Amino acid sequence: MARKPIIAGNWKMNNTASQGVALVNAIAPLVTDANCDVVVCVPAINIPAISEAIKGTNIKLGAENVHFAEKGAYTGEISAAMLLEYGVEYVIIGHSERRQYFGETDETVNKRTLTALANGITPIVCIGESLEERETGKTEEVLATQIKEGLKDIEDITKIVIAYEPVWAIGTGKTATAEQANETIAFIRKTVGEMFCPKCAEALRIQYGGSMNAGNCKELMAMPEIDGGLIGGASLKAPDFAAIVNFDK
Repeated sequence: MARKPIIAGNWKMNNTASQGVALVNAIAPLVTDANCDVVVCVPAINIPAISEAIKGTNIKLGAENVHFAEKGAYTGEISAAMLLEYGVEYVIIGHSERRQYFGETDETVNKRTLTALANGITPIVCIGESLEERETGKTEEVLATQIKEGLKDIEDITKIVIAYEPVWAIGTGKTATAEQANETIAFIRKTVGEMFCPKCAEALRIQYGGSMNAGNCKELMAMPEIDGGLIGGASLKAPDFAAIVNFDK
């Protein structure tokens, strides 16, 4: 089964609602012929405006986080029901910045992922190792733990997307070589296959999320294990994001 590529922009804490609308208006005409799923994951406050702006386009809406509780005393958090009301189809969970700055753990990643799935939202679950972990040969050990703890109790693994983001390559301009990225994603797929089933792992989409840009996307996307990208900085410029979406043209 051929896996449909998925290119998702992660705006992080960038763009006001009006700036975001201008950006998607600029992106939309450039990606109409995309042969992949095109997603923009935007700050929560921008969701209503972007939801309107992408109507009639092939751009899908994503959020940057979701809480695991249905509702309640969780000041500053956002629930799946709130996202669904605006047509959110994807949500990033466990991004390294959430892990680093906001105390996200494999356990909370797992709870958020199960909540997203229960509400019909596709989780983009982020995993990855730090520079220190890579240099001390712990990459596979770290990833295996994140997969086993973060994805436990999931009934259908093909309903999620995994984003492999080597933490040392995010926003640093450093990227794993295409071969390194492919090799690590192959390990992730193999680990998922052992945990769930090899056939499920073959159907699972795994993105690369370490500084993919207009200059390196063709080489990365040519790799057999890489099914897309979770794009940070390059998703904030319409021509750059469109070039990545149109990697196969």
